[in-house]
Amino acid sequence: MRNRRTRPVLAAASAALLLFGPAVIPAVAQSRHPASTPSAADGLSLLTDLFAERLLIADKVAAAKYGTGRPIDDPAREQKILDDVAARAVALGLNPDAAAAVFRDQIEANKLVQRGLYTRWDTDPDARPTQRPDLDKEVRPALDRITKQILNALVAAQDVRSSQSCELRLYGAAVWSAYGHELDNLHLKGLERALPSVCGRS
Repeated sequence: MRNRRTRPVLAAASAALLLFGPAVIPAVAQSRHPASTPSAADGLSLLTDLFAERLLIADKVAAAKYGTGRPIDDPAREQKILDDVAARAVALGLNPDAAAAVFRDQIEANKLVQRGLYTRWDTDPDARPTQRPDLDKEVRPALDRITKQILNALVAAQDVRSSQSCELRLYGAAVWSAYGHELDNLHLKGLERALPSVCGRS
């Protein structure tokens, strides 16, 4: 797999975060790939920041659905999102299949976080959300905004996404985004799941 060499970067970040807290993540990033700072990521850091932001919104999606009987998986809505992304990608000069693959990863990453939160809340009732966000008025408009931003970021990063160094730079950028957004272990796993389709076809 294309990302096999770079997965240990986020794995190391995850372990360091669990043991020592988010302050150690910059050291992990530099020790693994000194050139993979935000300035060297050639726009990939913008993508990973948006992925992290989208993952944090997964908390609101989970809070809106938890205890209501609404399923985490929603194939019809997911396909609608992917079809919309493909259409927008064509207008932006992106490969629609490649763009849809990136967003399929975002959807799966989002569901990974939601499932993890459900398990956490089932185990610890005190951790359950005390408010239920409105999916239609609050959550989905935020997701749509990020969708537009991700598509624009994919356009801006087309050159580096097709480069041989893309995976190393992408995972370096992801470590910095994890640090900047103070992601816990669950969201780090989500961020790793969000990355596989970024590099390659533009």
